[in-house]
Amino acid sequence: MKDNNKQQNKTNPILWFFFAIVIPFIVAVTLTIIIFTVAGVDVIGWAKSTGNSIPVVSSMITTDKEKNEQREEQKTKNIIATKDEKISQLNQKVSNLESTVGQLEQEIVKLENSNSDENKSESETSDDAAESGEDSIKAISSSFKEMDSEQAALIIENMEQDLAVGILKKLPNDVRGRIFEEMEPDLAAELTQLFVTN
Repeated sequence: MKDNNKQQNKTNPILWFFFAIVIPFIVAVTLTIIIFTVAGVDVIGWAKSTGNSIPVVSSMITTDKEKNEQREEQKTKNIIATKDEKISQLNQKVSNLESTVGQLEQEIVKLENSNSDENKSESETSDDAAESGEDSIKAISSSFKEMDSEQAALIIENMEQDLAVGILKKLPNDVRGRIFEEMEPDLAAELTQLFVTN
């Protein structure tokens, strides 16, 4: 029985503290916040700014400025990730185009070598060279007909101008027009002028 009385005495002060101090304090703070809010005072903003000046509490409170900075930082990270992905895709495209250029250059060299091995007289050689040059340009231009116009434009931009004009002459008008659309305007104008004058 004495143990029960001791336990009641222990719980009674705790209950007394809770009902006499804690609950009235919570009610008073709530009423004060409501009154100041109705009066037009930004109680929450004041609490945040005051809490930011307290060292331990400031680490637990994020202000609107910090939230905006976090949003901006996330947007920047997203933009950088998108640009990095685009750069990676463009690098892959460049390497594909470089390999295509290499293959076409090898094809040109093979065609030139096969034609130069023939032994003919000087007049026949000059006639044959013109014809073989024409044949090799025809062969190369036929591969450009099937190619994507952007890739074809990049390859032609890197060729010697005489060879580029020769290939462009063998292409149909619609294919040639799509290739010119993909080129740099200055180079397209220069090749067009050569195309017309030759």
